[in-house]
Formats: sequence, C-alpha cells, structure tokens
Amino acid sequence: MVAAQSQEGIGMKRIALLVPLVLGFAAGHAAAQDVNYNFDRSTDFSKFKSYRWVDIKSVQQVDHVTARQITFVVDAELAKKGLLKTDSDYADLYIGYQTALSRQTPWKAYHDGWGYGPGWGGGLDTMAEASIHAGQLDLDIYAATEKKLVWRGAVSNAIELKLNVERSEKKIQKSVEKLLKNYPPKQ
Repeated sequence: MVAAQSQEGIGMKRIALLVPLVLGFAAGHAAAQDVNYNFDRSTDFSKFKSYRWVDIKSVQQVDHVTARQITFVVDAELAKKGLLKTDSDYADLYIGYQTALSRQTPWKAYHDGWGYGPGWGGGLDTMAEASIHAGQLDLDIYAATEKKLVWRGAVSNAIELKLNVERSEKKIQKSVEKLLKNYPPKQ
C-alpha cells in the first residue's frame, strides 16, 4: 500500500512539472508570428523608386499613435530598400495597410477614382474571400501606373491589442522588419 501511494505521489509530481511546460509552450505558440506574402511575378520591382501612402476605405482604423508607429516603421524599412516616400500623385507605388483590432474582418482592395474595373481587377486583389485576423497587419503595395496590386504581405500578432505604447512600438518594429524582409521579392 505504501508503494502504491508512493507511485501516485511521483505521478502527481510529474504532472505538476509538465503543466508549466505545456502552458509555456502554448503561450509561446500563441505569441508566434506567421508571415505570408504574395506578389505579381510579372512585375519588375526594380523600376519602383517612390511611393505614397493611401487610405484603404471602409476598414477598421487603429488609434492615431498606433497608425503613426506603423507608418514610421514601414517608411524606415522601405527607405532601407531604396524607396523614397512622396506625397506626389506621380509616385510609382501606392501603399496602404489594414489591421483588425478585435475581430476578423474582410480584406479590402484600395481603389480611388478608378473603381473596381479592369485597372484594379485581376492580379492579387481578386482575393475576395481573404480575411484579416485580430492583431494582424496587412501591407498592400500597388503599382500606380498599372493600377494593380503587385505585392501583399501579412504578419499575424503584429498589433498590440492592449494599450501599452512601449511594447506596441517594439512589436510593430519587429513585425514590419519580418514582413518587409521579403520585399522586393526575389524573382
């Protein structure tokens, strides 16, 4: 009987040791980031020298501080890749981002004045079923003259859903670095 109680005690100790390990693994997995991107293989990305930010209408908006963090970090990463930010209508690229703050939302393509016609149709923006999950950051890059989506990337767990400015800045920085590691794509 003592041996049975002793075996039971050892089993409980093993379980007690495994619980933190399993919870730690689950927390680490939840905090991990998935980075996905796609691009138009017929596009010559070397011809792009400038970009301007565009607003993608009808999407959830982040607060002003988070929006500035996102654009500041993306601007810095694109500058490292030789792209010049401009406010000119003659920019080579139009760049917009989307996030989902509290729930999954449908992905939306940028359009302004050109409508959904043949200019913006086709290519990557035909992903009508695409969704953005809470905390995800999607970055869309459009060729302005061709009026088409040429690169789209998404990184999960990029936006701090709780207000903590310092942690949010670090998370956005690391997320955008991971995301834009694949821009311009290797043909």
